[in-house]
Amino acid sequence: MPKLTSPLTGDFLFEYDYFSSEQVERASESTHAAWLRWRNTSFVHRATLMLEAANTLRRNKEEYGRLITEEMGKPLAEAIAEVEKCAWVCEYYAEHAEAFLRDEPVKTDASNSFVSYRPLGVVLAVMPWNFPFWQVFRFAAPALMAGNAGLLKHASNVPRCAKAIEDVFTEAGFPEGLFTNVYVPGGEVEKIIANPLVKAVTLTGSGPAGSVVAAAAGKYIKKSVLELGGSDAYLILHDADVAEAAKICATSRLINSGQSCIGAKRFIPVPEVYDRFLAAFKAEMATAKVGDPMVEGTRVGPLARHDLRDELHEQVRKSISMGAECILGGTIPEDPGAFYPPTILTEVQPGMPAWEEELFGPVASVIRAKDEADAIRIANSSSFGLGAAVFTTDTERGMRIAREELEAGACFVNGFVKSDPRLPFGGIKESGYGRELSLHGIREFVNVKTVWVG
Repeated sequence: MPKLTSPLTGDFLFEYDYFSSEQVERASESTHAAWLRWRNTSFVHRATLMLEAANTLRRNKEEYGRLITEEMGKPLAEAIAEVEKCAWVCEYYAEHAEAFLRDEPVKTDASNSFVSYRPLGVVLAVMPWNFPFWQVFRFAAPALMAGNAGLLKHASNVPRCAKAIEDVFTEAGFPEGLFTNVYVPGGEVEKIIANPLVKAVTLTGSGPAGSVVAAAAGKYIKKSVLELGGSDAYLILHDADVAEAAKICATSRLINSGQSCIGAKRFIPVPEVYDRFLAAFKAEMATAKVGDPMVEGTRVGPLARHDLRDELHEQVRKSISMGAECILGGTIPEDPGAFYPPTILTEVQPGMPAWEEELFGPVASVIRAKDEADAIRIANSSSFGLGAAVFTTDTERGMRIAREELEAGACFVNGFVKSDPRLPFGGIKESGYGRELSLHGIREFVNVKTVWVG
């Protein structure tokens, strides 16, 4: 029986039972049955319900925001903004799904031939705790609008968020069982993937979890999409607006108390601006308010769990033991709660955790580069490839570097990497494969069907 404790105080919050194998099987059957009724509904009907889901989210955004903050520690203002973003993605696909999935005529030797996009069926979503509403809705909105059904296995430390999301779709009028939450441990995921009623799987999470899910999906020959970790590199070039770049870099590093796959992790200023950037960046990081996430103005709340905080601290300690210098933070506070202070490591070198691994918390690695070409080389040396950014007043050069040089799924110029329903989102290398959001996301879980008429 999992027990949920507060990341702020460590106090008991909630406990629940995992589903039995029989309960999971019944949930899968119910979701599949709902899909059989849903798959041929009109886009107009689906959009009406999806817009009502958006209304439900906005109407209850403070309640859902508090739930997010209680379970995983996100500052309340960010939690409410996360719920608002979920409403946006629902509205986006309600408006655009029909156009994205419209039959496409193709001229051939047939009297009529075209490409049709048809739903696959039940899609299993294995979701993380760091954005407990957004990660789910950015999958669910396109999947349901495409005519699929959803089976949700959420992170074990956000159980009430998982149930609340299921209830959003129920309250909006979606068929009972079309989107179903199941409480299961991670070790049971392969059994769900193996179920013939489940046609595909999407996972957002760690590399090891993605490897397990990808192997299971391959074993049972099912479509999978993986959005995994990241160690995004931000390049600060010689002509950058250093003060603005430092502010944007600190914002990206501290979003969600540093627990974001696309949060900036590695900062690579060229020699001409290294000292100025480091001073400005340190000032921005040092003034970020750490404290109770329910209090207005808090930028850094507790990390989601104490064990995650301790793992982060060990990465910092090991990097320091290997020669990194800690110029800010780096110590665990004595106060209760899973807090970790904004931390900056310099003199970071290959082989250190701060260079090689994802630091999932408010810890920044500042890396010396010899010049612009070396900065690009360092950025691309990571095994991750989720996002990257470049700061320069020469936007043409910035666009060239973003488009042609940086090895990542999303490359931004003079801004921090973020997800947007209008743009495809996903990574390369060990950051995963496939795309979410935009036209590309809704077409991941459909049968791209050729129809030929003689």
